[in-house]
Formats: sequence, structure tokens, C-alpha cells
Amino acid sequence: MKIEKCTLTDIHQLAVLNKQLIDDEKSDNPMNIDELEERMLSFLNTEYDAYFFILSEKIIGYALIKNTCNPIYLRQFLIDRKYRKHHYGTDALNSLIEYLGINSIDIEVLPWNERGIHFWESCGFQEISRYMRLKK
Repeated sequence: MKIEKCTLTDIHQLAVLNKQLIDDEKSDNPMNIDELEERMLSFLNTEYDAYFFILSEKIIGYALIKNTCNPIYLRQFLIDRKYRKHHYGTDALNSLIEYLGINSIDIEVLPWNERGIHFWESCGFQEISRYMRLKK
């Protein structure tokens, strides 16, 4: 698996993949593609880097990482639906870790995203806190 750092010319593709992630996670984020493009532009112009996962010259997913903290914070991670169930997620994560030369990553997972929780636990992640919100 090849890792390629994204540039500002990749904003649209990142927004499309981010929309798929939002839908898959059943997130309450109401943003459309145009809004996600603006948001991704803001991320990449500040303390975030994005990376494509490439297999046979095709983009099969991406990661968005906050690179100013230690350990780094993996904000978004997606393998496109067409490429799931082939261990590409695990391969992508391991390739990213090697590419970045790191050994520790923090993530957040929505509590109802059981498939995501299972994936992260299968990669060796352990729960260390619960992030909670009060909405009135």
C-alpha cells in the first residue's frame, strides 16, 4: 500500500470521502460536499495533514491527522466501501504508522459505531477515556 500526502488540490476528493465516513458512522454532521470542502481546506491550512491510501494506482481511503500533538490525533480514517473486508484498513493503518515513523496514536470513535470500535480494537487500540456531551 502506498501512502501519499494530500495537497490543497485534493480537497474535493477528501470531502467526498469524508461524506462517506460521516454517512457510515451515522454522524449527526449535516454538512454537504461544499461545506466539507471548506472544512477540509481549513484543516489543511492549520495543524492537520491528510494522506491518501493508494492501491494499484487507485485511492482506496484516507486519513486526517492532527500533527501538533503527541501522540498524534487521527481525526478521520476511511477505507472506501468498495475496498472493505480485504484487510486494507489494517494495512493502511500499519503503512501510515510506518510512513510517519510513530508508535502511538489517539482516536475517537462514536459509541454507536460498533463496526468501527471492533476494527480499532482488532488493531490493538484500547479505551482510555469517554468523551461526553450534554445537549439541552
